[in-house]
Amino acid sequence: MIQTVSKTFFHSLAGSNQLKGLASKYGLRNERSFARRFIAGETVEEAIEAARPIEAAGMSQTLDLLGESVASIAEADVATRAYLTVIDKIVAAGIGRNISLKLTQLGLTIDRATCVDNLRRILDAAGKHDFFVRIDMENSPFTQVTLDVFETMWQQDYRNAGIVLQSCLPRSVKDAKRMNELGARVRIVKGAYKEPRAVAYKDKAQVDAAFMEIAKLLMSEGTYPAIATHDPAMIAAARAHAAQHKIPSDRFEFQMLYGIRRDLQAQLTAEGFRVRIYVPFGSEWFPYFMRRLGERPANIGFVIRGILSER
Repeated sequence: MIQTVSKTFFHSLAGSNQLKGLASKYGLRNERSFARRFIAGETVEEAIEAARPIEAAGMSQTLDLLGESVASIAEADVATRAYLTVIDKIVAAGIGRNISLKLTQLGLTIDRATCVDNLRRILDAAGKHDFFVRIDMENSPFTQVTLDVFETMWQQDYRNAGIVLQSCLPRSVKDAKRMNELGARVRIVKGAYKEPRAVAYKDKAQVDAAFMEIAKLLMSEGTYPAIATHDPAMIAAARAHAAQHKIPSDRFEFQMLYGIRRDLQAQLTAEGFRVRIYVPFGSEWFPYFMRRLGERPANIGFVIRGILSER
């Protein structure tokens, strides 16, 4: 119940333009700012510098230029060009070549054909430099169209892309089986969006059970899946499944968010598991940050302590 209320509250804050404006002005103003724990910065240069110590610690990373639901084709083009610049700067910096993006950044809510063209531009540029591109999953109204766009690109032989599924949606078991049939790489997450009861599980036990069902399906039958969770119980269950079925540790990876459970990130790496850190950056960081707070109440205490320490 507490987590449900928390998610509802912070999702309402995420939609506040006034708070977003204040956050943009003050939230990342210095290295000790409260959001810096979870956001690498507003520029790709800051994100690259955040990625370097991650890689030095033996982990991988994916950079995500935050943004969603652009309002015009022109804005979608700006976002696409920004990602092309990110690709060039990552190549120049010499860090791991892995990025994440959302289709609504590329114009999905405006014109699907334009979105597909923009995605193709990014995948073409990424392919020239051996990048992997993860297409993030957004809230449930976009689930089917996101999968459709992904499969369209897959059928056009774009193999440098992967997809995300959310265990809070009952449909995801079937979707995971379809992705396994294709041979596509899947990241499984629990889901950070506030969803209606008609399409999503509301009970944490159901979400957790579905997460492990899908994770096991992907680990046993999928192509290099990403198990994205900070939940020690889910991680332990995934490890137990791998051990029981003799699945080598190089056939899957754990993924975690920048700034969350850094102790667990280090522990898994030390024990020989592959760990990738999702590194978000950009001026549109506020909605993402609010969702992170809403999905894990323990994060709220950290932020409050951070704000108080600045006074």
